[in-house]
Amino acid sequence: MNTPAIHTPTLPCPAQERILLTGATGFLGGAVAAQMIAEGHAEALCFLVRADNPAQGLQRLRDNLRQHGVGDSQSQALSEAQILCGDFLDTAWLARETPRLMQVDRVINCAAVASFSKNPNIWPVNVEGTYAFAQVLSRSSRLKRFLHVGTAMCCGPQRESPISESWEFPEAAQQLVDYTASKAEIERRMREELPSLPLVVARPSIVVGHRSLGCQASGSIFWVFRMGFALESFTCGLDEQIDVIPVDYCAEALIGLALKPLLGHDLYHISAGHHSACTFAEIDQAFALANGAEPVGERYRKVEADDLKSLASHFETRIGPANPRLVLRALRLYSGFADLNYLFDNSRLLEEGIAMPPRFTDYLDVCVKSSSGVSIATQMQWDFK
Repeated sequence: MNTPAIHTPTLPCPAQERILLTGATGFLGGAVAAQMIAEGHAEALCFLVRADNPAQGLQRLRDNLRQHGVGDSQSQALSEAQILCGDFLDTAWLARETPRLMQVDRVINCAAVASFSKNPNIWPVNVEGTYAFAQVLSRSSRLKRFLHVGTAMCCGPQRESPISESWEFPEAAQQLVDYTASKAEIERRMREELPSLPLVVARPSIVVGHRSLGCQASGSIFWVFRMGFALESFTCGLDEQIDVIPVDYCAEALIGLALKPLLGHDLYHISAGHHSACTFAEIDQAFALANGAEPVGERYRKVEADDLKSLASHFETRIGPANPRLVLRALRLYSGFADLNYLFDNSRLLEEGIAMPPRFTDYLDVCVKSSSGVSIATQMQWDFK
């Protein structure tokens, strides 16, 4: 049974302020846009969208908002005037749009290549393009806050859990994937090289699903749980915990951090933390209940990362048609994160008045229902684009 969702009280948007949101055609940015529109902030928003023209950009935005549950009437109320066309991969547009950027009061920067693949655009977008964008805004006398979305996993391996917020990063070679390395590097560069930028960084932990929409907008990472229980094996034990939050909770927290007049810190985890993290055994129980099946329980086998290849013979019968090499690569990548067994301290966030996060098991059934008819291999594509 789902527990009632506890939402962070809506903060009023300061009168006549302009809020620029990047990444609104993606998963997290789309959730932020949907939440801000629901809270009545639509007129204050402008959106940086990768598009050839404002009409195309507005259509891309509306298409994504529909996946996030925004109704047509609210979507149609948005206008082309709220679209700023730009791409972090090619920042030539910055010179043209600098005057408009100087009219922005707050930025919520969700734009990134969020992929665990060897995508060649990760560093150009997440570091070089983001830095060029932040550099322009650092010259603004009007900008009050530049809220940048990082990732809690940029802390790297070999840390003692629970992880507290820190500006110290491991060397890039020690990071598990290029994505986390890029997110660490852009934080370092903005903080050290742009002292006039009113920077606040929010680092979400593992974002999976939505409390009411499940995996409708994105199946990112949920496929890992589906795959692990289908194979009845993975590299973590059932008694270990995992720090998972839904995308709508993450969006609410970001909006709270963006709009609150004064903050106590410049770095926050958005995470389940000790009180809301779930064990894999609890997830197994909730997953089975949602599927009308028996929990894996004693049939579950913890394996070492080097032994994942032994599961390959079961791929087709247990998870359906899929590229065995890609599945094995995905399992190895995610086993690296699972083996860390991290919880991320969220006390700073709660002290700012943000609501306690829900537990993954509170809304896991919604993720299961919304994934009905969607293959594991199809959901896996969200994270390997």
